[in-house]
Amino acid sequence: MNLKKLSLRTRIFLAMIFLVLLASILISAVAIYQYKEQSEDYHKGRLERKEENIQTHLKRVLNGRQNTWEVKTENIPLIFKEEIYNVADIHKLQINLYDLEGNLLISSKAGLQNFAAEKCLNAEILNAISNTAVHRFVDKHQENGETFQSSYTIITDQRSKSIAILNLPYLEKDDFLNKELQEFLKRIGFAFMFVLLMAIAIAFLLSKYITKSLKTISDKINTTRLEKRNEKINVDTTSEEISTLVNSYNSMIDELEESAVQLAKSEREQAWREMAKQVAHEIKNPLTPMRLTVQNFQRKFNPDDDNIRLKVDEYSKTLIQQIDTMSSIASAFSNFAKMPAQQNETLNVVKIVKLALDIFNEDYLVFKASKEEIIAKFDRTQLIRVVTNLVKNGIQSIPESQTPKIVVSVNDDANNVIIIISDNGSGISDENIEKVFEPKFTTKTSGMGLGLAMVKNIVETYKGSIKFESQKDIGTTFKVTFPKEN
Repeated sequence: MNLKKLSLRTRIFLAMIFLVLLASILISAVAIYQYKEQSEDYHKGRLERKEENIQTHLKRVLNGRQNTWEVKTENIPLIFKEEIYNVADIHKLQINLYDLEGNLLISSKAGLQNFAAEKCLNAEILNAISNTAVHRFVDKHQENGETFQSSYTIITDQRSKSIAILNLPYLEKDDFLNKELQEFLKRIGFAFMFVLLMAIAIAFLLSKYITKSLKTISDKINTTRLEKRNEKINVDTTSEEISTLVNSYNSMIDELEESAVQLAKSEREQAWREMAKQVAHEIKNPLTPMRLTVQNFQRKFNPDDDNIRLKVDEYSKTLIQQIDTMSSIASAFSNFAKMPAQQNETLNVVKIVKLALDIFNEDYLVFKASKEEIIAKFDRTQLIRVVTNLVKNGIQSIPESQTPKIVVSVNDDANNVIIIISDNGSGISDENIEKVFEPKFTTKTSGMGLGLAMVKNIVETYKGSIKFESQKDIGTTFKVTFPKEN
């Protein structure tokens, strides 16, 4: 699992659950370790107490009035012949007595356990007893999964003379402690289960509370747009960090709105500045040949010339042609700058489109309609302008070496009118696809490139859309869709 991909809320939730589980594991481990330490201390102390009590009891037997034997090593079996069983029974522990050489003198067989006493102690045990200051040694080992301790101590007479070695075999029985440990772990397990459930609930509510404000801020940021007015964030009872973030966002919104206003103003000014340059350039182009024509006529004018009428006629035609060019430029700019008024006339789209095509009067122009009558609300003049511009662009895109073919079809569906205009021209290159509807863009040597921009402006004003598909050297198809009712 990649934690970086998880949400903040999920990470807070998982972190709290992990801490609770980690705490339960650590406490359980400490409890088990503590019980083991306690068990070891208990058995060690119990063996020491047993050993001390048995030594006291044995010394009383040795020094008691009932003892008629001389207290020495050889007489130990005789002294404790009967009494060793009483001592073992009283203290509930097996007792073995060895001489100072490690040979077994006497052993009790009564008690909690029946251990087979070794007949002779090995040299390691004897050395360990003699080399310690207290003359005591405890051997600890495991057999069949059970832990045994065996203590060895020196028994002395009244004059502190060593007379024998006392051996107490001891089995560490942990049944009671193990049961206590299991009970404790069971109880702590229930406690941690309750704590875990509480932690899940608290983590869920806490993470939800913490991320609620962040979710609000995130939603607002996702809906923030440069081109529209954005709402500020109002969040109550938040932490200092969240409040700082909210205030920063609200400040950013104020700056964004101010920047948007300045940007829109700058874009409008730049657009009209560029448009003015383009119009001035297009008007200047016909002025130059007009000036040359007038200067040439002025220089060569001769009232007595027999061909004066023919020359005046040619001069007039040249000026009229250039004046028409400037008039066309002015009209194109005026049509683009003027937003189409929504007259919402109820008209037959099939009839109006057919009427718009009549001005071309070309055999290669094919008109198709799915119905004789498709009624929609649209401005008559603007619809004619859309159709004529698209057809004109299609005709101009066809190379002179190719037989032209323009197909115009009118269809409809339940709510929309669909006009499709196809040509077999040179098509639109990939690098120009994104620029087709931009003002001033054109691939022709003449014109201002405002036709398609104007068409898009008109169609979108009537809540419609215009799309196209084009293949290089095969042709282009424009599809205009607008609703029947506006």
